[in-house]
Amino acid sequence: MNKPDLGFSTRCIHAGIGNDQFGSPHTPLYDTTTFRFPDTEKMDRAIDGRDPGYFYTRYGSNPSIANIEQKLASIEQAEAAIAFSSGMAAISATLVSHGQAGVICIGEIYGGTWELMSSQLKELGRKVAFIAAHETEQLRDYLSQGFGLVYFETPSNPLLHIIDIGDVCEIAHAYGALVAVDSTFATPVNQQTLSLGADIVIHSATKYLGGHSDLTGGVVAGKTDVMLPVKFWRKNLGQIMAPEVAHLLARSLATLELRVKQQNSSALRIALSLQKHPGIERVYYPGLEDHPGHDIARKQMRGFGGMLSIVLKARSRPPASFVDALNLFSLAASLGGIESLVCQPTLTSHRDLSPEMRASKGITDNLVRISIGLEDPEDLEGDLFQALESLAGK
Repeated sequence: MNKPDLGFSTRCIHAGIGNDQFGSPHTPLYDTTTFRFPDTEKMDRAIDGRDPGYFYTRYGSNPSIANIEQKLASIEQAEAAIAFSSGMAAISATLVSHGQAGVICIGEIYGGTWELMSSQLKELGRKVAFIAAHETEQLRDYLSQGFGLVYFETPSNPLLHIIDIGDVCEIAHAYGALVAVDSTFATPVNQQTLSLGADIVIHSATKYLGGHSDLTGGVVAGKTDVMLPVKFWRKNLGQIMAPEVAHLLARSLATLELRVKQQNSSALRIALSLQKHPGIERVYYPGLEDHPGHDIARKQMRGFGGMLSIVLKARSRPPASFVDALNLFSLAASLGGIESLVCQPTLTSHRDLSPEMRASKGITDNLVRISIGLEDPEDLEGDLFQALESLAGK
């Protein structure tokens, strides 16, 4: 049931290893660490892949994990997908396994990824170059020096910058480099990253794929030969997704398209409303026509996502007063769940960056990131507006 011509939600529900011997309509949870064999020959044949079978969960050889990986591969139209214990585990394994010749990071990225690239990767002897999204000539310069991996987010965290995936891939592939895209904000519902030319797509499954704020995981997908070295690093770094998490994730994917489409709709409505509010200096949302990346987003996305960020105008009270005055929005890190969340990136995702570095990236104290959930949009609007009035001291 992994046919690519089936609809997206159909694959979300039916792709995978199939029903079990007792007739369960979905793959059961195999919360076991190891699997026994009747004799040595059968074990040997299962380990090297000559016969079907499962061997040891830390290797990813477990029916629950295999099921979610097949499902994720089908959703992304990939030859293979690898499940990880977290999004950062997925990112780190990708950068280490394919970054030997150097990594070029384009545009703004999640604070944890920036820290990994600017510090730990360099400690491992990996070259890392950071360039702005529009610096195409600099990209060519680094590629001509032999850098082998181009990495970026689109939309980016937290300012929702948009990068043209097709254009970057055309340039990178001309130099024989791979392209890895973190598509967490977009989700596979809104953006089929591999179909746009990327070699690797990465998600924090903690976010929209999980969608209920009750699991932590990551995924990397692409061609089988590209995934193989990533899989070896996962095994030896101990980054495997737990079977219990894989089982929860399979449940969540069944409603992925329904959830994301509703979040798309609500986020666009709320972004348009906030754009008109006198207490808002700027709204970052790719669905707005004045967003710098709107035309590219329309070309490569099927929806604009459930994430937006706002810049509050200077008022009589500090920005934290706005966040603290919200009732329906939970003050919390993370994003993509059924409940709406809000946070200040200077205190959460980009906390470890220096104040100067944050300021250079436009991540200021009055920037607030908003994750739109599945509540009624009019209720969310009402909550945001009353908090803005509180910020004004009314």
